[in-house]
Amino acid sequence: MSINSHHIDVNRTPDSPPRIRPVTITDRPLWSVMIPVYNGGNFLTQTLESVLNQADKESNMQIEVVDDCSTDIDVGLLVEQIGHGRVSYFRQQHNVGSLRNFETCINRATGKYIHLLHSDDLVHTGFYKKLGNLFSHYPNAAAAFCHYQYINEQGNIVLTPEQEATEEGILENWLLRLAERQRIQYVSIAVKREVYEELGAFYGVHYGEDWEMWARIAAKYPFAYTPAILASYRRHYNSISGQSFTTAQNLKDLQFVMKRINQYLPEHEKQKSLRKAKKFYARYAFRTADSLWKRFRDRKGALAQMREGWRMHPDIPLVWMTLKMIGKIIFNR
Repeated sequence: MSINSHHIDVNRTPDSPPRIRPVTITDRPLWSVMIPVYNGGNFLTQTLESVLNQADKESNMQIEVVDDCSTDIDVGLLVEQIGHGRVSYFRQQHNVGSLRNFETCINRATGKYIHLLHSDDLVHTGFYKKLGNLFSHYPNAAAAFCHYQYINEQGNIVLTPEQEATEEGILENWLLRLAERQRIQYVSIAVKREVYEELGAFYGVHYGEDWEMWARIAAKYPFAYTPAILASYRRHYNSISGQSFTTAQNLKDLQFVMKRINQYLPEHEKQKSLRKAKKFYARYAFRTADSLWKRFRDRKGALAQMREGWRMHPDIPLVWMTLKMIGKIIFNR
C-alpha cells in the first residue's frame, strides 16, 4: 500500500527540533511501528517478520516502512511480499537524510505510542505487550524501554549491556545517568506521540541525535523500564566504515550532543556530568580506532579517532592506549 507524500524541508540537518503536527483523526491505533530504511535490504525481511510475528490487528497497530530512496533493492516490492498488505509503504520523493526521514516517520505515525524501528534491528516476542503494559501501569511516563542485546550480522549475541534496574518501574535519577552516556538504542524504546508533538523531533547531528532526544524528554518526564531483554540491536562493521568515522565527525557530533544535554542539568551537576561523558567517549574513541584498524586497516580513521579522543579527555590511561594503538599501526598488527 502506498501513501501520498507530504512536503518536507530540504535542509537535511535541522538546527532546531522539527515540529511534529498533532493527529487530527479520532479513530487512532494504539501503536505506530515506523521503520525508516535506506539501503537496508540485507536485514529488512528479518526486521519486518519480528514485528509481524507479534502484530496486533491493523486498527490497533500501524506498521509502515518509510524508504529514503533506497538503491539496493526494491523496498516496496519486498514490503508487499513480506507484509501481504499488512505493512504500509511510503517512499520519499528524493533522499532527505536520516533526520528528515525520522521526522517523516513521526509525522506519518497516527498511534498513541511510536516505535522507531531501524531496518536492521529486531524486536522479540512480547515487546509491544510489555511496553504497552508499562505505559498503562505508569501513565506519567513519556517513554518506555526494555533491556536489549547486541547482535552481529549473523544474528549472534555479541554483548548484553548492564541492566538499568533489576525490576521494572520508573527509573530514578534518570536524566543524570543518561547525561553520562547513551544508554538506550532506538530498537528498545517507544515514545508517546504527544511528547514528540510537544518537544519536536531529532535535530542537529547525524550521530548521537537519539541520545539528545532521550535526554530532552528525560528533562521533563519520567521513563518506564523493564529489565526483560525484548530487543536486539544489530552492530555491524558497515556502521563504522563511513566518512563520519574516518574524519572523527562522529566524535564531534557526540560533543555537540553532550553540550546540549548539559543544558538540561542542574547547575551544580553540569561540570561533573560533562567530565564523565567526555571520559567515557574518549575511551570509546580508542575502541573505535582499534576496530577501524583491525577490520579495515584504516590508518587515517584510527588516528583521527585517537586525536579527537585525546582532545576530549586527555589522561594517563589514554597515553598507554595511544602507544599500544600506534604500535599496532607501525607493525601492522
